[in-house]
Amino acid sequence: MPRNTAILVTLLLAACGTQQERCISRNTDEYRNVSRLLAEVEGNLGRGYAWEERQVGRDYLTQCRDHYRDKDGNVRTITRSCWREHITTERYRVAIDPAAEQRKRDNLASRKAQLSAQAAAAVQACKTAYPEQG
Repeated sequence: MPRNTAILVTLLLAACGTQQERCISRNTDEYRNVSRLLAEVEGNLGRGYAWEERQVGRDYLTQCRDHYRDKDGNVRTITRSCWREHITTERYRVAIDPAAEQRKRDNLASRKAQLSAQAAAAVQACKTAYPEQG
């Protein structure tokens, strides 16, 4: 799924949530981001390397159609070979500094612990402010 489509679908789904769900999502955003980063760093440490992505353009030969008018004014179509560029995203391995990754993990873990209490309080406040009907 292209990135823009994924963002659009996420925004539409968020707009469809209940008031309580939107409140919880809005108030726990930083906690979820820190949790995601922590999981990524722990994965890097477990693998011994990190993943990065880059955009790569590759040309491929395909058939193109050209339209032109003949001397009588009729539209004619010809097919010819032409080159087109296709952009893909490829992942590649990147070496990590284990000591730096461990420091990053420790900092993220302590930040997550700090945010955990705030996120729990925010969830409780949202549940109080917008009780679920049902």
